[in-house]
Amino acid sequence: MTVGRAAALVGVSVKTLHHWDAVGLVRPGGHTPAGYRVYSGDDIARIHRVLVYRELGFPLAEIARILDDPSADARDHLRRQRAQLERRAGRLREMARAVDRMLEALDAGLRLTPEEQVQIFGADWRPEWVGDARDRWGGTVQWTQYAERAAGMTPQDWKDVAARTEALNADLAAARRAGVAPGSAEADALAERHRALLSTYFDCTHAMHACLGRMFAEDPGFAAYFDGIEPGLTAWLRDAIFANAGRRGVDPATARWE
Repeated sequence: MTVGRAAALVGVSVKTLHHWDAVGLVRPGGHTPAGYRVYSGDDIARIHRVLVYRELGFPLAEIARILDDPSADARDHLRRQRAQLERRAGRLREMARAVDRMLEALDAGLRLTPEEQVQIFGADWRPEWVGDARDRWGGTVQWTQYAERAAGMTPQDWKDVAARTEALNADLAAARRAGVAPGSAEADALAERHRALLSTYFDCTHAMHACLGRMFAEDPGFAAYFDGIEPGLTAWLRDAIFANAGRRGVDPATARWE
């Protein structure tokens, strides 16, 4: 067959076949009555062998040496190719297992059983919240940061985080009851503690913190959580976060997730 038909059959460009012809890797051995060079069945078989070795990463000069080895017949070539493919398949399987381990770490995030979660975070904790968060933010850089950090945390680490969260919530509630004004030094310090706690999971900027403060007030689930700790705490925390962010050059009204 002509070079064009041969190229279409094996899935390479005509330019590639011309190059292989020029370097002596695969030379068409037949001629048409008009004198045009054409590829025979044996030539096409050689092209296929070249493609396998090239896929395995062999340079063209090495492929030519292997194919032109006078001591090897077609079966020897096939056995050699199969052995190379098995070795490559083994490496790819190991790479796939490594990727699976990375995915497990990224996707699992919270590596606690539902029972451990409730035990550590309290009876009000809902294990399905982790899945809800993954559905909501799973495609973000911050979720990846959370998942990587969470994957390396032990149950004791989570107990420590839970204790810090409980202590902060108690101090937030006490400030709300005492009438601490958002924007005061005391409220700013509490807002910074809250941002630092969030930074346990991902790098939380003041702009992100402002976005979260807005979400706390607008999302019924978050509002119920904070108001369950202390009536009116959701709005107070939002205002404290806004004031703290504003003091650091962030406009809460236009803050973006960055």
